[in-house]
Amino acid sequence: MKLTLSDPKYLKESVSIISELVTEGIFKITPDNIELIAMDPANVAMIVFKLMGSTFIEYDVKKQEFLGINLNNLKQVLRRAKANDSITLEVEENKLKITLKGTSTRTFHLPLIDVEEKEQKVPDLKFSATITTDSSILDEAIEDADIVGESVSLMADPKHFVVSATGDLNKANIDINAGDSTKITATEKVKAKYSIEYLKKMIQGSKISDKVKIEFAKDYPLKLEYLEKNKVQLMFVLAPRVDSE
Repeated sequence: MKLTLSDPKYLKESVSIISELVTEGIFKITPDNIELIAMDPANVAMIVFKLMGSTFIEYDVKKQEFLGINLNNLKQVLRRAKANDSITLEVEENKLKITLKGTSTRTFHLPLIDVEEKEQKVPDLKFSATITTDSSILDEAIEDADIVGESVSLMADPKHFVVSATGDLNKANIDINAGDSTKITATEKVKAKYSIEYLKKMIQGSKISDKVKIEFAKDYPLKLEYLEKNKVQLMFVLAPRVDSE
């Protein structure tokens, strides 16, 4: 296989975001795309990443391959790619060869690792609320809520999407109205609670897409999706925090 990207952004940013949640991963390289599905060690969050073959200027994959990689190591190498560098990925002697080409040509070799082969399946979830909004709107709301508490409550009805948090003394309430930049589909009022610590890592997806799709239901997993059509998909599924009162 030989894969070359002329714009390192989608791979570089995605790996950086994923490595905040998962240390090792198996990339499935197919004739159509690169895919990674992984659970974080605490089994609280799932990550689904797809980088389409059409994003690459060269995408030569004869047969499906699985590459186990330490994501922190991969992140460190990709971090060295400048905005105008091309990135080429090849497999040589059980190592991933990464070539960064710009004003100079730099080559790195990362060992491929045997990661426990557990075929991760993306759960088939049915949501009662779907919100599509600007990534920056969700970023700001989560950052506001982070000042106050460790968990965040999401509420949606047909006209509003509300992000709120409560701490020992403080409260934060961010009310986002349905409008040009925010589309809401909800048949009824829906509310659920999630970890801010995880959400802060997931909303980094705004680096790869200006839009985010948020889906949830009462006391049910949350799905966040950042998508650039025909280029990249970065999706997260986050388990709810259910109060044990």
